[in-house]
Amino acid sequence: MTAVAGTTAEPAPAPSGPLPDRGGRRLPRTLHPVAWWVWALALATAVSRTDNPLLLFLVLAVLGYVVTARRTEAPWARGFKYYLWLALTVVAIRVVFRAVFATGITPRDHFLFSLPHLPTPDWYAGIRIGGPVSLEALLSAATDGLRLACMLCCIGAANTLANPKRALRVLPGALYELGVAVTVAISVAPQLVRSVQRVTRARKLRAGRAKGVRALRGIVVPVLEDALERSLRLAAAMDSRGYGRAGTATRTSRRVTGALMLLGMCGLCAGAYGLLDATAPAFLGLPAMAVGALLCVAGLRLGGRRVTRTAYRPDPWRLPEWAVAGSGVLSAVLLFAGLGYDPAQLNPTFYPLTWPELPLVPTAAILLAGTAGFLAPEPHRADAP
Repeated sequence: MTAVAGTTAEPAPAPSGPLPDRGGRRLPRTLHPVAWWVWALALATAVSRTDNPLLLFLVLAVLGYVVTARRTEAPWARGFKYYLWLALTVVAIRVVFRAVFATGITPRDHFLFSLPHLPTPDWYAGIRIGGPVSLEALLSAATDGLRLACMLCCIGAANTLANPKRALRVLPGALYELGVAVTVAISVAPQLVRSVQRVTRARKLRAGRAKGVRALRGIVVPVLEDALERSLRLAAAMDSRGYGRAGTATRTSRRVTGALMLLGMCGLCAGAYGLLDATAPAFLGLPAMAVGALLCVAGLRLGGRRVTRTAYRPDPWRLPEWAVAGSGVLSAVLLFAGLGYDPAQLNPTFYPLTWPELPLVPTAAILLAGTAGFLAPEPHRADAP
């Protein structure tokens, strides 16, 4: 067909969402970063509710599956194994501290070994340095450390799955400068890991034979130099794009914003104290928390006026985002509700030493959080056809 003279053809409207490929399928996309953070924080909240080692190991298995199934090829997506090493270090430190700063054993405990005992003054009563160490004490310490390790792995999973630069775009304007600092801080560890891997690979190509402490100098100096160079490039790129530029806010507006945020945070703290303390007055509970939340929202809205931003192709929030975030929140709700199981099963005791039980409802709640591994859309991979 030919175009009629004097007329112009109107361009077709651009399709929304991911474009279909030649086979009629849709191209993979990355899940909204806030959905991953909501999922991870909710799962960390659920972990704080239990000391059951079986449930904690199940949480680690769920995190490993979701990270393996839905991580991208970005540099920050390769650091989850280092969070696992950090978790193992936390457990080891907790066990060592419990063995050194022993609190004594009972006649029913299983004696393992004894450390040299150091006498302590009277004001240091209740804690002994050295002495006999029992199996029950080490298992209790390992379980406490395992709970903290699971929380760290939850944060590591969110840092692995969510794009920190995309998460910066959805922050309120009042928190933009703070968000930039947090984003840069979160990106430091993955960048250092990538620098260490690159320097180590270069040393192998150059047939470097130094090992141990001798090789440390040849690795640390190039890594620090690379990190400094990356920091300078990042600072120049952020400055050229207007990061940190303040708007036309007056001094009065800034003071009002600061006062609203300060009063709002005080209200949230008072509300949290009122909810945790049963003897606190009634107005320190939900009313104080509601007033504090309103003040914080007002401060964020007023402070956001001084930052003018535009978003190119904002990240969509669709059914997969609701499903992933909802699976994590529902998992935390089920563990905190205490319905359908004995709450004592979440915190088994090692005195006397017994095998912990695996309650059905908490197990199903943790497995429900693991459904994020296939509820989230499959990200784009470099080796995909």
